[in-house]
Amino acid sequence: MDLGGRRVSRGMLPLLALHTASEYYRLERKPPVTAGLLAANTLIYLRPTFLESILPNINAVWFNSYLILKHKDLKRFFLSPFYHMNESHLVYNMLSLLWKGIQLETSMGSIEFASMVAALLTMSQGMTLLLSKSLLLFNYEKAYYSEYAVGFSGVLFAMKVVLNAQTDDYTFVHGVLVPSRHAAWAELILIQLFVPDVSFLGHLGGILAGMLYLHLKRSYSGPNPMRSIIRSLSGVFSWPLRLVQGLFRPRRYSGRGTVGRGETRGIMAGVWRCPDCTFDNSGLLSVCEMCGTGRDGSDFSSNLQGDLSLDELRRRRIERFSR
Repeated sequence: MDLGGRRVSRGMLPLLALHTASEYYRLERKPPVTAGLLAANTLIYLRPTFLESILPNINAVWFNSYLILKHKDLKRFFLSPFYHMNESHLVYNMLSLLWKGIQLETSMGSIEFASMVAALLTMSQGMTLLLSKSLLLFNYEKAYYSEYAVGFSGVLFAMKVVLNAQTDDYTFVHGVLVPSRHAAWAELILIQLFVPDVSFLGHLGGILAGMLYLHLKRSYSGPNPMRSIIRSLSGVFSWPLRLVQGLFRPRRYSGRGTVGRGETRGIMAGVWRCPDCTFDNSGLLSVCEMCGTGRDGSDFSSNLQGDLSLDELRRRRIERFSR
């Protein structure tokens, strides 16, 4: 349902939220990048009021090869994967992202996973653009070059290729048992047979992007530039958080004096710390102004003949704490 430009759930989104919460609850290590991707796709679909003025309308971000190349529209190129046409489209893709993202991020780490998703998104979109442009040679302009598409499924197909690349197991794809390493190809064909309106080139581009990513990863032994960029960005954004945590980290206090490192500062300032109540006393006193313990740790009664009488000590204490 669309209400004033914002979407209202028909019941599938609460089920997605419940399933996501259940999956994350059982995990000892919670994958943050997967959670961020789920949240980003869902918020973009729901378009809450505080994002209404920031998010472009879906009509401005449809992936369309003709418009992207003609106007050099990078907005359509990079944002179209995060938009979905309806609730079922979103929920189906997010359930797939949840399952694949948890496995991949847990096994390779959050920074590596984030760099992989960024690379797969760029390559899958680029492959789709290249395929649609190439098909102009065979007069497929109407079918593919001017096609409109949105959704995260191209990236999901690429993630499926990466996830199943090193396994010899078998898996079911819509009820058909196939080798896991060929599951993406089987799903591409079956989805196209049963749901012909989906973007065939978008899914095919995702598969080819996954294969290209694996090839580049095997053949290139140097540092991953995308990972370095993401690591630097994460360090920049986490620095303010660490600073705030350091400023507001709780410290232990007892009485009017701090314990631990403050004792050294007290000695340097000409005060001494009571061994019983840790109160900081003036260096002119030999008896604790708070509890009456002697400076050397002896009981107050043994210090009555010291610098101050009991009445004088009480009077000073009252004056000090009545200010």
